[in-house]
Amino acid sequence: MAETPCKVAVVGTAQTRYRRIEEQNFPAMIHEAAKGALKDAGISIKDVDAVVFGSSPEYFVGVNYPEKWCVDAAGGYLKPYMRIHTGGTVGISTAAAGYYHIASGLYEVVLAVSGDKLTDGSVQAGLATVSYPLYSRKFSAGAVGGAGLGFREVMNKKGITLKQATRVAVKQRRNALLNPYAHLKIPGINEEMVENSKVISEPLRVLDSCPTSDGAAAMVFASEKRAEEITLNPAWVKAVVACSEPPSYVDRDNIKEPKALLCAVQRAYAQAGITNPREQIDVAEVYDPFSFQEILFAEHMGFALPGKGAELVESGATEITGDIPINPSGGVLSANTIGCSAMARAIEAVLQVRGQAGEHQVKGAKTALAHGWGGTFQFHVVMIFSKEK
Repeated sequence: MAETPCKVAVVGTAQTRYRRIEEQNFPAMIHEAAKGALKDAGISIKDVDAVVFGSSPEYFVGVNYPEKWCVDAAGGYLKPYMRIHTGGTVGISTAAAGYYHIASGLYEVVLAVSGDKLTDGSVQAGLATVSYPLYSRKFSAGAVGGAGLGFREVMNKKGITLKQATRVAVKQRRNALLNPYAHLKIPGINEEMVENSKVISEPLRVLDSCPTSDGAAAMVFASEKRAEEITLNPAWVKAVVACSEPPSYVDRDNIKEPKALLCAVQRAYAQAGITNPREQIDVAEVYDPFSFQEILFAEHMGFALPGKGAELVESGATEITGDIPINPSGGVLSANTIGCSAMARAIEAVLQVRGQAGEHQVKGAKTALAHGWGGTFQFHVVMIFSKEK
């Protein structure tokens, strides 16, 4: 039987402001995030035992082997250094790797940094050519094309309506106005603006969808002993689970019925001792680049009964002031760098349990869930953070 892993905490975080960045190259963005996380933890790069670097396909930043380009910027010079790439989940997979570096007992302090500069590459070319056109046919239309097909299936078979998705979009974009890091901020956002926005992949409209952003994020993980030496306010990692499934299969649909998410959530809850997620999770940061996904994912996370996700949203329960706030940061719908979108979910969860989320802080948050979604719709990663050890 495997030994119980060491207790691990997050002791520092940082994010760049997500936007289309002209004034910095990719290594400069990575350095900004890494330096910010070390400053937040109150330590220097000399205190870091290893560095984990994350980014999406080379297509997205227009440079081959970006981890080599960024080794100095990320703080990896003369240290154990590795790259993680798992599509849209890469940010939280990088965070998970940082956690495992310490939980294994091998290191005491690890810096995890991830990001992408999408304006330097060709995202749609990468997305449209990354998968086999027969085996992953939906994804060959790109993420937006595949999501549009998925939304239509969800509407037909799950009963989720455009009106309900519109409500999610409005909520997320109102939350983004409270988040200084969010990319897409629309003052006065309302349902009519979403409904009248341009259709980009029927039935998805522009304001149902995420922007294309540049940015980087970083997290400092520490062992129990070092965490208590570094800070009086750590965020303890209670669960880390990654699950995947094939991108396409005869009797499966990982957009409408994401079994990998259900698997990841159930295992994470078991690790964290959670038996009633609606009551025991105070806030969730869910990876939803398209509005309808919050409704679908909320059901798979146990926040609503099957078929009742839309009612959860309509009740106001997912608002910042509700009993199960989802994406108080504005979520991926308001900023999507791909390379650190999922790490941003983990960072936002950490900020909530540390009481550092500013205007979008959920009052009294002690336990938070972070989720990443990616690949060709089939990768899911879940992490749970707590104020309590």
